Amino acid sequence: MSLEPFQKSAALSLGVELELQLVNTHDYDLAPYAEDMLRLMEKMPLPGAVVPEMTSSMIEVSTGVCKSSSEVLGQLSQIRDALVKSADKLNIAVVGGGTHPFQQWHERRIYDKPRFRELSELYGYLSKQFTIFGQHVHVGCPDANTALLTLHRMSRYIPHFIALSASSPFVQGQDTAFDSARLNSVFAFPLSGRAPFALNWNEFKVYFDKMTHTGVVKSMKDFYWDIRPKPEFGTIEVRVFDTPVTIERAAALSAFVQSLAAWFMQDQPFMPTEDDYLVYTYNRFQACRFGMEAAYVDPSTGQHMPLREHILLTLGQVDRHAVSLGASAFIHMLQNSAQQSENDARWLRECQGKESLMAEVVRQAALRFRGGTALA
Repeated sequence: MSLEPFQKSAALSLGVELELQLVNTHDYDLAPYAEDMLRLMEKMPLPGAVVPEMTSSMIEVSTGVCKSSSEVLGQLSQIRDALVKSADKLNIAVVGGGTHPFQQWHERRIYDKPRFRELSELYGYLSKQFTIFGQHVHVGCPDANTALLTLHRMSRYIPHFIALSASSPFVQGQDTAFDSARLNSVFAFPLSGRAPFALNWNEFKVYFDKMTHTGVVKSMKDFYWDIRPKPEFGTIEVRVFDTPVTIERAAALSAFVQSLAAWFMQDQPFMPTEDDYLVYTYNRFQACRFGMEAAYVDPSTGQHMPLREHILLTLGQVDRHAVSLGASAFIHMLQNSAQQSENDARWLRECQGKESLMAEVVRQAALRFRGGTALA
């Protein structure tokens, strides 16, 4: 199969996908209600889409094409309100977060759809372990070469995205000591990690053709890279975010991606190189493990500094672009988080410290998702 041509899209346009948990309101474990939720959601006129995911206790929602992060929040708000209404009818709840704190992966059911059955046959138990929940942010690029250049520039900021979105400290009832344990599950897949270093579309097409020739991949969907081009949309897709506990944080993360992309496209602040990737896996691990308290190695200078400081430095660098994009409030929200070393992983741990019971942590997270008041 040949690589699709890179479609035209409006530069800096946004699209956001969120994978969400469906839990019962008895013990707040995951519940296989995806089909029922999809049936109810079909009847509601909404922006974007609501679709099934790998296992039957999760769904994915997506916005339409948005011009701004404020529009992202507006669309997510409509979708969230419809989800909450439908969930209430089914006596279940919808929850954010990158992992469910205490679900057992072996109890999950693969959603009955040909692609999911095929993946389950290929990946075995990893498919059920893929009951993890991420946010994907698409940003529009004017052409294919700009997309690849933006992708490799943005790779330096993967740790920033991980630390700001981290919301998966618990797995199967245990504190993993990671802020984002979700990404450890993603890394188990053979075609995960980073995209190959190609700065023009012809080079990338050569790589893609070689991979399809091996029979290992059939389409771009088979790559689970941290950032991947989406030629059919004319975007690049950032895939390392844990699903936040609130849609406001999801919109703020999309504002950060858009502001970074504007900085890259308009100011051309640096040229990426293959050597940027020498510290890529180290920086990524640090952010997953320690979140805001991670160490960060600047790939261009080799300087070591606290990731939190580099996040604040970067947010300052993109602030001018955020102003022109109407995203200042969201960037300030992330600045406050970095100054306080706060993310959703910390909130979940604090909640667990107060409540002890993991089920109560999930109940509090469900309240936060719907816009209610939670204790922590």
